[in-house]
Amino acid sequence: MRIVIDTNVVASAIFFGGKPRELLELLMRRQVDAYASPEIISEYQETCDELISRYPVKPVLLPLNQIIAACRLIKTRSKISVCRDPEDDKFIECAVDANCIYIVSGDKDLLSVKEYEGIQIVTVADFLKSLP
Repeated sequence: MRIVIDTNVVASAIFFGGKPRELLELLMRRQVDAYASPEIISEYQETCDELISRYPVKPVLLPLNQIIAACRLIKTRSKISVCRDPEDDKFIECAVDANCIYIVSGDKDLLSVKEYEGIQIVTVADFLKSLP
């Protein structure tokens, strides 16, 4: 199953666990195919670096480098402008160019779009429920 994972899901998995961690473990076991662009990878890294500096004693539950290594990196060509927060458009661009079925997010701005050209934008819990 082809998906794009939003940064807040990655950060939650790394620092808090729960359902986001379940999803990332599926990724690392190659039970889902997650796609990311260089811009998405940069956002993952910047967000995690910021959280590590802000909470230096918080344990890292999953190493970001393993998550990135499990993602399929693509260069996006699409230019899309549909999100209230323009920073979120990169996730839709990646999903379109990688022919993904889902974008998995906890971001209200992105979730408010709900669907774009057949790509469902869902929470982690809803995505996990959709799995066979």
